[in-house]
Amino acid sequence: MLLFAAVVAAACGYAEGGLLARELGSWQTICWALVLALPATALLTAVSLDGQAPQASPVQWASFGYLAVVSMFLGFFAWYRGLALGPMAQVSQIQLTQPVMTLVWAALLLGETITPATVIGGAAVVACAATAVRVRLRTR
Repeated sequence: MLLFAAVVAAACGYAEGGLLARELGSWQTICWALVLALPATALLTAVSLDGQAPQASPVQWASFGYLAVVSMFLGFFAWYRGLALGPMAQVSQIQLTQPVMTLVWAALLLGETITPATVIGGAAVVACAATAVRVRLRTR
């Protein structure tokens, strides 16, 4: 039930974010979302630390910083810009291909093994996403 609630909350957040990006702009939307979420995230971070400071090597901190700033923060600029420009229902289907692209990049950059089952599963995900977009376009 918690996973279902999380999916519903994320879907509502993306839809509202896409609508806000049309009015405010993409970077303003994500920046305001972060400002509004700060009290809750700061509290949850403090609780999760449990009196211990996080420990990591400089490389791990650099990786964390890259993921926070480039992948998440700046990535959302492009994501919300795309949602604002196109029909949200079709544009949002692109995100369904993200797990497949993650597997491809993991294989290319990290040498991860891609099995035949992974290829079949990834092809099924991409086919379903493409079908969803085409069905929605036809119904218009």
